[in-house]
Amino acid sequence: QVQLVESGGGLVQPGGSLRLSCVASGSVFSINAMAWYRQVQGKQRELAARIASDGKTTYADSLKGRFTISRDNAKNSVYLQMNNLKPEDSAVYYCNAEGLIVTGLLYGMDYWGKGTLVTVSS
Repeated sequence: QVQLVESGGGLVQPGGSLRLSCVASGSVFSINAMAWYRQVQGKQRELAARIASDGKTTYADSLKGRFTISRDNAKNSVYLQMNNLKPEDSAVYYCNAEGLIVTGLLYGMDYWGKGTLVTVSS
């Protein structure tokens, strides 16, 4: 059984910071890329940040310079450091694992966490 569990969300004032964490637990053999998506109620889910297996990162234009994604392959974890948060950053943030290979299988699949809520408000 494999699951992604996010943590670190909460309420923060504009200009503040939060650090999100996501751990893939269970029989994980390997993971290709990992990413953070976010979704506002009634809006389409969008890619916030992505980190490939080689460490290459991609960010949404509005987040460049404020958010930093990182991963720890030994822990099957991905993190999102969010600085200078703005009200428009408020959303449910979802962890995504691309091409996650379950131990014993020869193919990968995408897995999603259930999300963690980030609210930026004064």
